[in-house]
Amino acid sequence: MIYTLTLNPSIDYIVEVEDLRLGSLNRMTRDLKLPGGKGINVSRVLNQLNIQNTATGFLGGFTGRYIEEWLREEGISSDFISANGDTRINIKLKAGEETEINGTGPDIQAAEAGALLNKLQSLEAGDIVIMSGSIPPSLGEDFYNKLIGVCKQQGAEFVIDTTGQALELALVHGPLLVKPNHHELAELFGVTISTREEIITYGRKLLESGAQHVLVSMAGEGALFISEQGVYYANAPAGKVKNSVGAGDSMIAGFVGTLSQTGDVLEAFRTGVASGSATAFSDDLAEGELIEQLRPQIQISQV
Repeated sequence: MIYTLTLNPSIDYIVEVEDLRLGSLNRMTRDLKLPGGKGINVSRVLNQLNIQNTATGFLGGFTGRYIEEWLREEGISSDFISANGDTRINIKLKAGEETEINGTGPDIQAAEAGALLNKLQSLEAGDIVIMSGSIPPSLGEDFYNKLIGVCKQQGAEFVIDTTGQALELALVHGPLLVKPNHHELAELFGVTISTREEIITYGRKLLESGAQHVLVSMAGEGALFISEQGVYYANAPAGKVKNSVGAGDSMIAGFVGTLSQTGDVLEAFRTGVASGSATAFSDDLAEGELIEQLRPQIQISQV
Protein backbone atom coordinates (compact mmCIF):
# COMPACT_ATOMS: atom_id res chain seq x y z
CA MET A 1 0.00 0.00 0.00
CA ILE A 2 1.09 3.55 -0.72
CA TYR A 3 0.39 6.17 1.93
CA THR A 4 0.71 9.90 1.33
CA LEU A 5 1.43 12.16 4.27
CA THR A 6 0.53 15.87 4.34
CA LEU A 7 1.33 17.63 7.60
CA ASN A 8 -0.06 21.04 6.63
CA PRO A 9 -2.80 20.67 3.98
CA SER A 10 -4.81 23.55 2.58
CA ILE A 11 -7.71 24.61 0.48
CA ASP A 12 -6.18 26.36 -2.50
CA TYR A 13 -8.49 29.26 -3.35
CA ILE A 14 -7.65 30.36 -6.89
CA VAL A 15 -8.94 33.82 -7.74
CA GLU A 16 -8.71 35.54 -11.13
CA VAL A 17 -9.08 39.32 -11.40
CA GLU A 18 -8.85 41.06 -14.75
CA ASP A 19 -7.45 44.40 -13.55
CA LEU A 20 -6.39 44.41 -9.91
CA ARG A 21 -6.73 47.83 -8.23
CA LEU A 22 -5.31 48.00 -4.71
CA GLY A 23 -7.48 49.95 -2.28
CA SER A 24 -10.56 49.56 -4.51
CA LEU A 25 -13.38 47.08 -4.96
CA ASN A 26 -12.34 44.27 -7.33
CA ARG A 27 -14.61 41.62 -8.80
CA MET A 28 -13.48 38.12 -9.65
CA THR A 29 -13.73 36.90 -13.20
CA ARG A 30 -13.28 33.30 -12.04
CA ASP A 31 -12.59 31.42 -8.85
CA LEU A 32 -11.85 27.81 -7.94
CA LYS A 33 -11.41 25.95 -4.67
CA LEU A 34 -9.22 22.84 -4.67
CA PRO A 35 -7.81 20.55 -2.01
CA GLY A 36 -4.16 21.45 -1.57
CA GLY A 37 -1.05 20.05 0.02
CA LYS A 38 1.71 18.10 -1.69
CA GLY A 39 0.80 14.68 -0.34
CA ILE A 40 -2.87 15.20 -1.18
CA ASN A 41 -1.82 16.12 -4.72
CA VAL A 42 0.12 12.86 -4.95
CA SER A 43 -2.91 10.88 -3.78
CA ARG A 44 -5.18 12.51 -6.36
CA VAL A 45 -2.81 11.70 -9.24
CA LEU A 46 -2.22 8.13 -7.98
CA ASN A 47 -6.01 7.78 -8.08
CA GLN A 48 -6.03 8.94 -11.72
CA LEU A 49 -3.48 6.18 -12.42
CA ASN A 50 -5.79 3.64 -10.72
CA ILE A 51 -3.24 2.98 -7.99
CA GLN A 52 -4.73 2.37 -4.57
CA ASN A 53 -3.45 4.67 -1.82
CA THR A 54 -4.44 6.25 1.47
CA ALA A 55 -3.99 9.93 2.30
CA THR A 56 -3.14 10.84 5.89
CA GLY A 57 -1.78 13.73 7.96
CA PHE A 58 -3.68 16.42 9.87
CA LEU A 59 -7.03 18.03 9.00
CA GLY A 60 -9.21 20.28 11.11
CA GLY A 61 -12.33 22.44 11.12
CA PHE A 62 -14.74 23.20 8.28
CA THR A 63 -11.86 23.49 5.83
CA GLY A 64 -10.61 20.04 6.76
CA ARG A 65 -14.09 18.60 6.27
CA TYR A 66 -14.21 20.19 2.80
CA ILE A 67 -10.99 18.39 1.82
CA GLU A 68 -12.13 15.04 3.23
CA GLU A 69 -15.42 15.29 1.33
CA TRP A 70 -13.61 16.15 -1.90
CA LEU A 71 -11.31 13.12 -1.53
CA ARG A 72 -14.29 10.91 -0.72
CA GLU A 73 -16.08 12.04 -3.87
CA GLU A 74 -12.99 11.20 -5.94
CA GLY A 75 -12.89 7.74 -4.39
CA ILE A 76 -9.65 8.30 -2.47
CA SER A 77 -9.20 6.58 0.88
CA SER A 78 -8.23 8.96 3.69
CA ASP A 79 -7.28 8.45 7.33
CA PHE A 80 -6.38 11.85 8.79
CA ILE A 81 -5.74 12.84 12.39
CA SER A 82 -8.25 15.47 13.55
CA ALA A 83 -6.44 18.71 14.45
CA ASN A 84 -7.75 21.23 16.96
CA GLY A 85 -7.89 24.15 14.54
CA ASP A 86 -8.89 24.95 10.98
CA THR A 87 -6.89 23.63 8.06
CA ARG A 88 -5.44 26.65 6.26
CA ILE A 89 -6.62 28.41 3.11
CA ASN A 90 -4.00 29.46 0.56
CA ILE A 91 -4.96 32.21 -1.88
CA LYS A 92 -3.60 32.11 -5.43
CA LEU A 93 -4.40 35.52 -6.90
CA LYS A 94 -4.07 35.64 -10.67
CA ALA A 95 -4.04 39.21 -12.01
CA GLY A 96 -1.48 39.22 -14.78
CA GLU A 97 1.22 37.85 -12.51
CA GLU A 98 0.29 35.30 -9.86
CA THR A 99 0.50 36.30 -6.20
CA GLU A 100 0.28 33.70 -3.43
CA ILE A 101 -0.92 34.33 0.13
CA ASN A 102 -0.48 31.20 2.23
CA GLY A 103 -2.14 30.56 5.57
CA THR A 104 -0.18 29.29 8.56
CA GLY A 105 -2.42 26.38 9.50
CA PRO A 106 -3.27 25.06 12.98
CA ASP A 107 -0.77 24.44 15.75
CA ILE A 108 -0.46 20.68 16.03
CA GLN A 109 -0.69 19.52 19.64
CA ALA A 110 1.58 16.86 21.14
CA ALA A 111 -1.30 14.38 21.43
CA GLU A 112 -2.18 14.86 17.75
CA ALA A 113 1.43 14.35 16.70
CA GLY A 114 1.59 11.22 18.85
CA ALA A 115 -1.60 9.89 17.25
CA LEU A 116 -0.03 10.13 13.79
CA LEU A 117 3.12 8.35 14.93
CA ASN A 118 0.97 5.60 16.45
CA LYS A 119 -1.05 5.29 13.24
CA LEU A 120 2.13 4.51 11.30
CA GLN A 121 2.81 1.59 13.63
CA SER A 122 0.41 -0.41 11.45
CA LEU A 123 2.73 -0.15 8.42
CA GLU A 124 4.02 -3.38 6.92
CA ALA A 125 7.08 -4.39 4.91
CA GLY A 126 6.57 -3.35 1.28
CA ASP A 127 4.44 -0.32 2.12
CA ILE A 128 5.59 3.08 0.83
CA VAL A 129 5.03 6.34 2.69
CA ILE A 130 5.32 9.53 0.62
CA MET A 131 6.12 12.49 2.88
CA SER A 132 5.62 15.81 1.13
CA GLY A 133 5.71 19.47 1.98
CA SER A 134 6.67 21.71 4.85
CA ILE A 135 6.52 20.84 8.53
CA PRO A 136 4.24 23.01 10.72
CA PRO A 137 6.47 24.99 13.12
CA SER A 138 4.67 23.47 16.12
CA LEU A 139 6.03 20.02 15.22
CA GLY A 140 9.72 20.96 15.02
CA GLU A 141 12.22 20.42 12.19
CA ASP A 142 12.93 16.81 13.22
CA PHE A 143 9.34 15.53 12.92
CA TYR A 144 9.92 13.89 9.55
CA ASN A 145 12.82 12.04 11.15
CA LYS A 146 10.46 10.69 13.82
CA LEU A 147 8.09 9.49 11.11
CA ILE A 148 10.95 7.96 9.15
CA GLY A 149 12.05 6.12 12.28
CA VAL A 150 8.65 4.41 12.47
CA CYS A 151 8.78 3.54 8.75
CA LYS A 152 12.20 1.93 9.15
CA GLN A 153 11.10 0.07 12.27
CA GLN A 154 8.13 -1.41 10.40
CA GLY A 155 10.14 -2.27 7.27
CA ALA A 156 8.36 0.26 5.03
CA GLU A 157 10.01 2.40 2.34
CA PHE A 158 9.66 6.17 2.38
CA VAL A 159 9.83 9.01 -0.15
CA ILE A 160 10.71 12.51 1.02
CA ASP A 161 9.78 15.66 -0.90
CA THR A 162 10.84 18.65 1.13
CA THR A 163 13.78 21.04 1.29
CA GLY A 164 16.49 22.32 3.62
CA GLN A 165 17.36 20.70 6.91
CA ALA A 166 14.42 18.29 6.85
CA LEU A 167 15.73 16.79 3.60
CA GLU A 168 19.32 16.68 4.82
CA LEU A 169 18.27 14.81 7.97
CA ALA A 170 16.27 12.30 5.93
CA LEU A 171 18.93 11.39 3.38
CA VAL A 172 21.00 9.22 5.72
CA HIS A 173 17.98 6.92 6.17
CA GLY A 174 17.91 5.90 2.48
CA PRO A 175 14.75 7.38 0.97
CA LEU A 176 13.37 5.48 -2.01
CA LEU A 177 13.17 8.75 -3.96
CA VAL A 178 13.99 12.43 -3.66
CA LYS A 179 12.78 14.91 -6.28
CA PRO A 180 14.25 18.41 -6.14
CA ASN A 181 13.90 20.75 -9.08
CA HIS A 182 17.15 22.27 -10.33
CA HIS A 183 16.63 25.44 -8.24
CA GLU A 184 16.07 23.44 -5.04
CA LEU A 185 19.12 21.30 -5.79
CA ALA A 186 21.30 24.39 -6.09
CA GLU A 187 19.87 25.85 -2.89
CA LEU A 188 20.46 22.62 -0.98
CA PHE A 189 24.19 22.69 -1.76
CA GLY A 190 24.56 26.48 -1.68
CA VAL A 191 25.75 26.69 -5.29
CA THR A 192 24.70 28.12 -8.63
CA ILE A 193 23.79 25.49 -11.23
CA SER A 194 23.73 26.47 -14.87
CA THR A 195 24.44 23.26 -16.83
CA ARG A 196 23.07 19.74 -17.05
CA GLU A 197 26.48 18.38 -16.04
CA GLU A 198 26.31 20.35 -12.79
CA ILE A 199 22.84 19.00 -12.09
CA ILE A 200 24.18 15.47 -12.53
CA THR A 201 27.15 16.19 -10.26
CA TYR A 202 24.98 17.39 -7.40
CA GLY A 203 22.30 14.79 -8.07
CA ARG A 204 24.94 12.11 -7.57
CA LYS A 205 25.83 13.74 -4.25
CA LEU A 206 22.26 13.00 -3.14
CA LEU A 207 22.88 9.34 -4.01
CA GLU A 208 26.12 9.39 -2.06
CA SER A 209 24.21 10.86 0.89
CA GLY A 210 21.77 7.95 0.91
CA ALA A 211 18.98 8.44 -1.65
CA GLN A 212 18.14 5.35 -3.73
CA HIS A 213 16.76 7.30 -6.71
CA VAL A 214 16.92 10.98 -7.65
CA LEU A 215 14.57 12.83 -10.00
CA VAL A 216 15.47 16.40 -10.97
CA SER A 217 12.80 18.34 -12.84
CA MET A 218 13.90 21.13 -15.16
CA ALA A 219 10.52 22.57 -16.23
CA GLY A 220 10.41 22.93 -20.03
CA GLU A 221 13.90 21.43 -20.34
CA GLY A 222 12.74 17.97 -19.28
CA ALA A 223 14.01 15.91 -16.37
CA LEU A 224 16.96 13.82 -15.22
CA PHE A 225 16.81 10.47 -13.43
CA ILE A 226 19.89 9.49 -11.44
CA SER A 227 20.42 6.12 -9.77
CA GLU A 228 23.13 3.53 -9.24
CA GLN A 229 22.31 2.00 -12.63
CA GLY A 230 22.99 5.24 -14.52
CA VAL A 231 21.84 8.71 -15.48
CA TYR A 232 18.91 9.19 -17.87
CA TYR A 233 17.33 12.20 -19.53
CA ALA A 234 13.67 12.60 -20.56
CA ASN A 235 12.36 15.36 -22.80
CA ALA A 236 9.40 17.55 -21.91
CA PRO A 237 6.45 16.86 -24.25
CA ALA A 238 4.94 19.68 -26.30
CA GLY A 239 1.98 21.51 -24.81
CA LYS A 240 0.71 24.80 -23.43
CA VAL A 241 1.63 25.34 -19.79
CA LYS A 242 -1.39 26.44 -17.75
CA ASN A 243 -0.41 25.48 -14.24
CA SER A 244 2.81 24.91 -12.31
CA VAL A 245 1.16 23.95 -9.01
CA GLY A 246 1.38 20.23 -8.33
CA ALA A 247 3.53 19.27 -11.33
CA GLY A 248 6.33 17.98 -9.11
CA ASP A 249 3.85 16.10 -6.91
CA SER A 250 2.37 14.53 -10.04
CA MET A 251 5.83 13.41 -11.14
CA ILE A 252 6.33 11.68 -7.80
CA ALA A 253 2.94 9.99 -8.10
CA GLY A 254 3.70 8.70 -11.59
CA PHE A 255 7.16 7.45 -10.64
CA VAL A 256 6.35 5.81 -7.30
CA GLY A 257 3.04 4.36 -8.44
CA THR A 258 4.53 2.76 -11.55
CA LEU A 259 7.63 1.54 -9.70
CA SER A 260 5.46 -0.09 -7.02
CA GLN A 261 3.50 -1.97 -9.69
CA THR A 262 6.19 -2.89 -12.21
CA GLY A 263 9.60 -2.54 -10.57
CA ASP A 264 10.79 -0.91 -13.84
CA VAL A 265 12.58 2.35 -12.99
CA LEU A 266 12.66 3.65 -16.57
CA GLU A 267 8.95 3.10 -17.10
CA ALA A 268 8.44 4.76 -13.74
CA PHE A 269 10.54 7.71 -14.97
CA ARG A 270 8.48 7.92 -18.18
CA THR A 271 5.18 7.89 -16.29
CA GLY A 272 6.52 10.44 -13.81
CA VAL A 273 7.43 12.91 -16.56
CA ALA A 274 4.12 12.32 -18.36
CA SER A 275 2.20 12.90 -15.12
CA GLY A 276 4.07 16.10 -14.27
CA SER A 277 3.56 17.42 -17.79
CA ALA A 278 -0.14 16.52 -17.78
CA THR A 279 -0.63 18.63 -14.66
CA ALA A 280 1.34 21.52 -16.19
CA PHE A 281 -1.03 21.41 -19.19
CA SER A 282 -4.20 21.37 -17.02
CA ASP A 283 -6.15 23.80 -14.83
CA ASP A 284 -6.14 21.26 -12.01
CA LEU A 285 -4.06 18.12 -11.49
CA ALA A 286 -3.39 15.58 -14.24
CA GLU A 287 -6.14 13.28 -15.42
CA GLY A 288 -5.37 9.69 -16.36
CA GLU A 289 -6.45 10.10 -19.98
CA LEU A 290 -4.00 12.94 -20.63
CA ILE A 291 -1.16 11.10 -18.86
CA GLU A 292 -1.65 8.15 -21.21
CA GLN A 293 -1.74 10.49 -24.24
CA LEU A 294 1.61 12.02 -23.25
CA ARG A 295 3.45 8.83 -22.31
CA PRO A 296 4.45 7.92 -25.92
CA GLN A 297 5.94 11.41 -26.37
CA ILE A 298 8.45 10.87 -23.56
CA GLN A 299 11.78 9.76 -25.02
CA ILE A 300 14.39 8.50 -22.55
CA SER A 301 18.09 8.41 -23.32
CA GLN A 302 21.07 7.45 -21.19
CA VAL A 303 23.45 10.31 -20.49
